[in-house]
Amino acid sequence: MSYTINRLIQNADFDTVDARTRKALADQGFGVLTEIDVQATMKKKLDKEMAPYRILGACNPTMAFEAIGLEPRAGAMLPCNVILRSIGDGVEVSAIDPVASMSAIENDELKAVAGQVRDLLSKAVMSV
Repeated sequence: MSYTINRLIQNADFDTVDARTRKALADQGFGVLTEIDVQATMKKKLDKEMAPYRILGACNPTMAFEAIGLEPRAGAMLPCNVILRSIGDGVEVSAIDPVASMSAIENDELKAVAGQVRDLLSKAVMSV
């Protein structure tokens, strides 16, 4: 089982892929609630250089509300993290597979919602 949904965009500018990712997420009903610029954080905290790497905390409010209604502890797995990282001659976009992360909770209805979220995230990642 893969724990992430991945797509490599060849010969791409990091900031362009970031903007395209945010639009693709919005098109599938997700908003970006949090953002961590890992590259800047590592430079500031450790004085270490690394390639561009960003974590976007994406949330589809309708799906999140449904998931929390079915299982209040599901909030520990929210939001869905989407990463952008510069590699070689491109930018990789990866999203956590919510079915894999929610499998820790025994609730078949929750797993069904996680499957819907996975489908939406897959569409977003593949459309970047």
